[in-house]
Amino acid sequence: MNAFAGTSLLTRIVLRRDRVRLGLWLLGVPLLGYALAVSVFGIYPDEAARRGYAVTSASSLVARAFNGPIGGAEMGAVVVAETYATAAVIVALLSTFAVVRHTRQNEETGRAELLGSSVVGRYALLTSALLVVVGVNVVATVLLAVALIATGLPVTGCIAAAAAIGGVGLAFTAVAAVTAQLTVTSRGANALAAAAVGIAFLVRAAGDVFGDASPDGTRLESAWPSWVSPLGWGNQVRAFAGERWWTLALPVVLLVVAAGCAYALAQRRDVGAGLIASRRGPGQAAGWLRGPAGLAWRMQRGTLLGWAVGTAVFGFCLGVAADEFQAMIADNPAAADVIAAMGGGGRLVDTYFAAVLGLFALAFGAYVVQALLRIRADESEGVLEAVLATAVGRSRWLGTHLAAAALGALALLLVAGAGTGLGYGVVAGDIPGRVLALAGAAAVWLPALVVVAGVVIAFVGLLPRWSVGLSWAALLTFLLLGQIGTLLELPQLALDVSPFTHVPAVPATDADPVPLIFLLAVAGLLLSAGAAAFRHRDVPN
Repeated sequence: MNAFAGTSLLTRIVLRRDRVRLGLWLLGVPLLGYALAVSVFGIYPDEAARRGYAVTSASSLVARAFNGPIGGAEMGAVVVAETYATAAVIVALLSTFAVVRHTRQNEETGRAELLGSSVVGRYALLTSALLVVVGVNVVATVLLAVALIATGLPVTGCIAAAAAIGGVGLAFTAVAAVTAQLTVTSRGANALAAAAVGIAFLVRAAGDVFGDASPDGTRLESAWPSWVSPLGWGNQVRAFAGERWWTLALPVVLLVVAAGCAYALAQRRDVGAGLIASRRGPGQAAGWLRGPAGLAWRMQRGTLLGWAVGTAVFGFCLGVAADEFQAMIADNPAAADVIAAMGGGGRLVDTYFAAVLGLFALAFGAYVVQALLRIRADESEGVLEAVLATAVGRSRWLGTHLAAAALGALALLLVAGAGTGLGYGVVAGDIPGRVLALAGAAAVWLPALVVVAGVVIAFVGLLPRWSVGLSWAALLTFLLLGQIGTLLELPQLALDVSPFTHVPAVPATDADPVPLIFLLAVAGLLLSAGAAAFRHRDVPN
């Protein structure tokens, strides 16, 4: 039988299965790119502000590490410096998760074995996933280019910038195709792929930190490590700064080579097995695993640990960069006004910390959604039915997952605040005071995350079949409205849809309990509606 037999049918199945997720991807990436670009127009409206930003970005080690190289003082180059890192990491993660979902997850759940018993070739499953994810990246690149052109930037630079981000998606599509062959579980494959994204970011950052600034101080030429990282390749396209079109061939070459390796690895293993042998567990389970709470913790602890480590490192770096941020913003009134709108009033450094903690809280919304959607995954995979056949009731099982997600979110907030406080405390010479103050300020964001949890539970209970796509769409809406809506000057009624809009910007302002109580009340209503619907509907549904 042809090893690729059935590829076209499986491709249609992938498109049918992920039509909502792929639609959100195609809508969200261009919309995010447009919103970020428009926000940069407001922050750096004139040539003097852009030149000051370029000089600071080229000289600041922190700016080099986080944003990458700056290509000059033109508006397009500033837009790329401010938006590329965020968009590239998001596209990389979307690509890896999509590939793993339609390869390793299908093997983990037994779908691949069932399909393999029909007229489906050995490579059809992997090929269909690659075709869909590559196709979505190409279409998203075109739409992103159109969105950037709509801002009024030069067409050539917009195409190069969008292609650079799309190239990152292709590169990590290739990475995920390989990691899906290595582990037995989809979680393991996703973890390896996410680790590859993190390593690529660190290698790219090292190359930019050791780069050389131009004589006029407005440009940065990266050192050789940036050329080793797929995230660095996008920077080297040099959109709006004398485009290097040949650099776009690098992710395509990686895709071809890695796909060939993935096919070779798939040929050398059994369906459902991984090339990395799974570790045997203990012969007897620990006592704390006998209840649903222990099970929920066991299933989420690896993900939580990964989030915590990344948060601590990132928070520490942002804390160290606080003084440098003050110097960069002090001479740019427009940027200071925008940051103040995002983080409240008060001292500039406190406003900076309020904005940083707000961004962390938005990121942790993704953790909450990811953790609670495990409920839907267990239901669709049949795990829930087995659990409910015991003495465990629906409400207890749902409550343990909710408690685990909420406690995990609180832990991440405290880690974010403490890590940021530690970094700033090292610079300011007051480690205990800064750690305690910012950890407390971070905890204020918990009610907003509980609202996110309420939204997910409501969708799982009321609209289970659509819950995954709707939950991620809600979080994306909160992201756009809560942080970028202010920059786009949207009406307050639209901004108020996001729970993150209502959280006091501590430490820039006082912690007003009224909006926090309001958020908890909204969360309670959502959780009650979702739990009531979950108790009374069929399982699975």
